[in-house]
This record gives sequence, structure tokens and C-alpha cells, in this order.
Amino acid sequence: MPHDLPDDDRHIHWTEPKDNKKKSGFGTFERPKLPYDLWMESQEIPIFRNLGVTRCQDLPLKPWALYGGKGTFIQLWGTEGLWGSFVLEVPGASATNAVKHVYEQQFLVIEGRGTTEVWEDGLESKKHVFEWQAGSMFAIPLNAKYRLINASSQPAKLLGGNLAPQAFNTYRNAEFIFGCPFAFRDRFNPDNADYFKPVDDIYADPVRGLAMKQTNILPDVINCELPLDNRRSPGYRRIEPHMARQNFYLWIAQHETGRYSKAHAHGSGAILICLKGKGYTYTWPSSEGPTPWKDGKGDKVMRQDYEPVGMVTAAPMGGDWFHQHFGVSAGPLRLTAWFGPVHPGKNARSGAPGSKEIDYGAIDLRDGGTAVPYDIEDPYLRKEFEETLAQEGGKSRMEDSLYMPPRAAE
Repeated sequence: MPHDLPDDDRHIHWTEPKDNKKKSGFGTFERPKLPYDLWMESQEIPIFRNLGVTRCQDLPLKPWALYGGKGTFIQLWGTEGLWGSFVLEVPGASATNAVKHVYEQQFLVIEGRGTTEVWEDGLESKKHVFEWQAGSMFAIPLNAKYRLINASSQPAKLLGGNLAPQAFNTYRNAEFIFGCPFAFRDRFNPDNADYFKPVDDIYADPVRGLAMKQTNILPDVINCELPLDNRRSPGYRRIEPHMARQNFYLWIAQHETGRYSKAHAHGSGAILICLKGKGYTYTWPSSEGPTPWKDGKGDKVMRQDYEPVGMVTAAPMGGDWFHQHFGVSAGPLRLTAWFGPVHPGKNARSGAPGSKEIDYGAIDLRDGGTAVPYDIEDPYLRKEFEETLAQEGGKSRMEDSLYMPPRAAE
């Protein structure tokens, strides 16, 4: 495995401006490749960059020496420099190489079943072993050693998410990242026999008061029960797992059949992953306003269709784009959203610690947030949703009362 990152430093002759009317520099320039970009290229597997993908399991794969399986990187727009993702295929009746790294890592099982072994380097006698299947999600403790074992004769596929870009862009040294000897005992205690035992207790997230679980593995995120939330749509259900004491933030949620999310805006970094059902997402710059089609700006809107396990970036480019999600299958639309290090509650827009913030994405525009109430959204959205749902044999449950201004609805 190569440990040295390629060096893209270039020495270009600098010319000083000859008078006060000219400015130094190129004026326009290409974004340089970051150390993580260079490391991805050195792995010699595909790198997929786009708004999203209908099914990430259909992406092309190539042999990946690091894990000893096959893989492809996924770097959707807006996640650059924040967090990384990849699809990993483990051959049938085989296992990956044992690896460890000083960046956070989590996995969602797309296909197959097997086990994972996790241990502290040098303490092989205290290995933790747990089983997984399609729909399982689990986190690897920081800098713990691990390998994935495929229990089936068919290949297994997993979707990985991590904070590798931050590590590579900070340390710029792969030998340190994969060979650091430090044991993060505040993250992983090998003597804790229950470390990978599922925990179902629900608490309130201390920052925003939303439903959360503190567990390092979720056996089945596709079918597990979700508590009522109502923040995105009527009947909306949601839980946020806090796993392995990570900074990597995520949640799991579900929209009822025949109902769709309000449009809302926030910073970049959030990726939605379809778990059940199928649907589509619209996203557009918030500078274009909440009614782009009505205002003749429909060409500014981007769309991504998906089904399990498809992905879409909610707020691409520089972020603060409106985005809206529509489930158009006979059953509910279940999603998981991975934010990497971007926690909507902890990464406040402004203010010192302790200052009061509002949950912008859940508060309507008229109340100072970024959510677009149904009564002022673009009429095109409801019309298309109902037509698309009908084509799939479904029926809208978006009652007329949802589109009335607050006083009229009362």
C-alpha cells in the first residue's frame, strides 16, 4: 500500500504589477487538488463526482489494494474537503485486509451478510465480533483495527462514510494516518464487552432536543421503528444515532406514503441516502427564491431521482440551496442523511457558545427560518408530485388544508 501522497507543488514565476492600476495574481484560477484528492487518485479506483446517483451499487468497481476487495470513491458536490464516501465490495467467502486509520469511519450494508472484527492494535485477544446484514449500520472506533468478513458465497457490498478528507488535508501523510499507534481509549475500550450491543433507549439530543440513540450498531435501519417528529412533513418520523463517540453526524427518517417534505435550506455537506421506497429531490440556489418555476427560473433547478441505495447531495456547491424531497412509491420514503462533521445544531451560523440559535431548516421562512411553507411553495411542485404518484399507482395525502395560510387553516 502506498504511504506517500503525490506532491502537486508547482513553482511558477511571479510577476509584480508594474503600476497601481493592475492587480497581482491570476484573477480566475482552477481549484487545486487537495491532499485527499491526490490520495484518492493514488488508489487507482474510480472516483464518482456528481449531484447524486440513482443506485450507488451500480457504480463501476475496481480492485482496491487497501482493503483487498473492490471499490469506488463517491465525492458528491458540496462534500469536498468535509467528508468522503465509497462503495466497497467484499468477495464471496472472503475477508478484507485488516486496516486502521486516524479518521472516523462508518458503514451501511447494501447487500450481503457477514461479520466485522474490531480490536485495538496489539490486543488481538480482545477482538470484538458482531454480525451484519443488508440494512445494518455500524461505526468503527477511531484508530481501531478492523476487517470485514463475508459469510456468503456471493459478494457483499457496503457503503462507507468517513472524515478521511479532513485527516489527509491536515496531516498530508498517509503513513501516519494508517500507522498511528495511539489508542483512543475515550472512544473504544477493548474491555467493554457490550460495545457493539444494540441499544434502543431514546433520549433527547442535548443540543436541539430531537430524538436520539447512543448505540454503535443498528441491526436494521430499513425496518426499525422511528419516533414521531413532524418537522419536515405531517407524520414525519426521525431518529439520530450517535455512534462510537464520533463527530460524524447522521439521522434516519421517513415520510408517510403520499406526503412530501417542505423545501428548506442549510449549509453544504448533507447527503441523503434512500433506504426504502423511491423518489426524487429538487435543489436550487436559495438566491433564486422559493418559487423558481413560477418566476421563470426553472432552469436553475437540479433534480436527482433515486431508489435504494441512491444518493443525492442536498445543498451542493457552496450550500444554502433550497432542497425538497418527494417519495413516489406505494410505500413510505425512508432516508438516512449523512452530514460528516457538519452538525446543524453545533455548527451555528454565527454567535459565541451559549448564544441562542433557531433551528433554521425546521422553522418557516415567515418565522425567520429557511423552510418554505406549503402555502407559499411553487405550485408546480404539488401538481407534479400528484401526477407522478398517480403514475406509480399511489394517491396523494397532501390535504388542501396544508396549503392554507396559518390563519385560514385555523
